[in-house]
Amino acid sequence: MSTDPLARLTRLLKQLPGIGPKSAQRLALHLLRAPGEYVGELAGALHRVQERVRLCEVCCDVTEAPRCPICSDARRDDHTVCVVEQPTDVRVLERTGEFRGTYHVLHGALSPLDGVGPDELHIKELLARIRPEGDREVILASNPTVEGEATALYLSKLLKPPGVKVTRIAQGISVGSELEYTDGGTIARALQNRQEV
Repeated sequence: MSTDPLARLTRLLKQLPGIGPKSAQRLALHLLRAPGEYVGELAGALHRVQERVRLCEVCCDVTEAPRCPICSDARRDDHTVCVVEQPTDVRVLERTGEFRGTYHVLHGALSPLDGVGPDELHIKELLARIRPEGDREVILASNPTVEGEATALYLSKLLKPPGVKVTRIAQGISVGSELEYTDGGTIARALQNRQEV
């Protein structure tokens, strides 16, 4: 293993999602030329995120407080829960301004080939907060991928027996894409046209 600091930084950056060898090398060289105060601020921000950010005790989104701002907002409809794969999906849906309920973040999708089963996702926490009394709706907004569809089907079977209304976002989002990269208008239409599963 190389002790060269630039090679080590490049190797570490390459481990980030979406960063290949060339991008990692460009980022490492950029950081090498960056002012020392910027590099120090970046290192401090990384350390603070690792130290302070945790999962919301209700929805499993990322937050600094025990409860995220959405779960803490009394104006949100807690009888409607939108289930998403990743914290980035919450931000994408929030940008549309269409949804006034709460969220639940699974932190992934079922993928047996990758070793991701129900126990690796925050499904137990979802089931603990969904009770059939009153009007309840769970919107399944997993990505329209094979794994996302499998996750939606699995959750619909788990949630259906207790008498909870389970809906799936409409298929205005193209198959194989991810919510994070879909425009707000398409996501808004998908939320408005959701269907019961």
